[in-house]
Amino acid sequence: MTLAAHDTTNNDNNGQDEAILVTGGAGFIGSHTVVQLLTLGKRLVIIDNLCNSSEEALHRAQVLADNKGFLVFHKVDLLDAAAMEHVFLLYKFSACIHFAGLKAVGESAQIPLGYYQTNVTGSLNLIQLLQKYNCRNLIFSSSATVYGLPQSKDPISEDASTGALNPYGRTKQYIEEILADIALSEPNKWNIILLRYFNPVGAHESGRIGEDPNGIPNNLMPFVAQVAIGRREVISVFGDDYDSPDGTGVRDYIHIVDLARGHVAALNKIETTQNAGRTLGCVPYNLGSGVGYSVMDMIHTMSKAVGRALPYKVVGRRAGDVGTVIADPSLSLRELGWKAEKTMQDMCEDLWRWQTQNPDGYATATEISAPTTPTPAPRAAFVLPTTLLPIVTALPKIPLKAYSVDNGAVPSTSSSLAATESPTSSPAPGANTNHLF
Repeated sequence: MTLAAHDTTNNDNNGQDEAILVTGGAGFIGSHTVVQLLTLGKRLVIIDNLCNSSEEALHRAQVLADNKGFLVFHKVDLLDAAAMEHVFLLYKFSACIHFAGLKAVGESAQIPLGYYQTNVTGSLNLIQLLQKYNCRNLIFSSSATVYGLPQSKDPISEDASTGALNPYGRTKQYIEEILADIALSEPNKWNIILLRYFNPVGAHESGRIGEDPNGIPNNLMPFVAQVAIGRREVISVFGDDYDSPDGTGVRDYIHIVDLARGHVAALNKIETTQNAGRTLGCVPYNLGSGVGYSVMDMIHTMSKAVGRALPYKVVGRRAGDVGTVIADPSLSLRELGWKAEKTMQDMCEDLWRWQTQNPDGYATATEISAPTTPTPAPRAAFVLPTTLLPIVTALPKIPLKAYSVDNGAVPSTSSSLAATESPTSSPAPGANTNHLF
């Protein structure tokens, strides 16, 4: 299926103008970043396999951006290398923002092979295509999980040692290492920014897009919101004897809109660097607020947004829990000109607005009007083979047969490995549930 809005300056889109490729753009972080980019008039090509996201988020993103810019969506899995290469044949990309991947810490311990296959092999397929088609500007959606077990309560800076403690975190760490190696192997060619997120929460202030996790949420605040709306009974707080003011774990939470702005800042950094005739190589940046909030801080603030006390119970600590994890975002301020601006109250109020307007997520929410710009009818399906590739040195060749494509869909017969192998439930969240993500 294809979702498209025409560029206001060029209604005859032939796919030749440079665009930004956004993988996983229909997800929580991706859709909020798409709003920011469309508002700036950017041309976007979005690919997503929709295993844990909704195309509806992209329709809403277009409306929230007042139908500015250009957006086309292809349902494609990163593991389907042939379908991926077909997308690269349709468009010329100036940069890529890579969100796509599985992200549940608990689930990754239960199906590690699914996480390594989806996250690492999928990223390898993407990186090879970026290299082959000469798009060497990449922003990678990483995570503070790469830092592993903090050595102190001090804020974590980008030069801290890495050592992820779970399969999910290790996939992020391995991809970072792969990208660093690629940048070194081709000096003065790559501009790669690794954005290490801390704990994204909240929703767009309109309440129209937000986090819509499948099954039981893996992170604290979506679980809290579902308790508030009545979908869950009680919040489990894992441990109340940490070295913190109220005994519960302290984490660095960042509003999702601030996080989306961080990707725009990273893109601007790459453009500025290129305009100056230089390259970045591979550089990590923390995206966090630099402020620590305890689990009970978040529950109490959410209770105020809801207008009543939310039920919770304290249970035992989980193995490997740590008391305090806070970002040092000073490098992002100095080099990207970015800092978090929204408050804990903003996070909770915006999250509650999203939850009340969409009690069951995108699935049963009231539909909003379609974009006012026309959506081209899709052409006949172009069926591509499904290939779950190991690490490869060459991708399948697609015959360069001349044909006309007018934003046509590129269906993929593949599906995420985790979509069929994921457990039916995940551990309930607590003090460590965000796991620095």
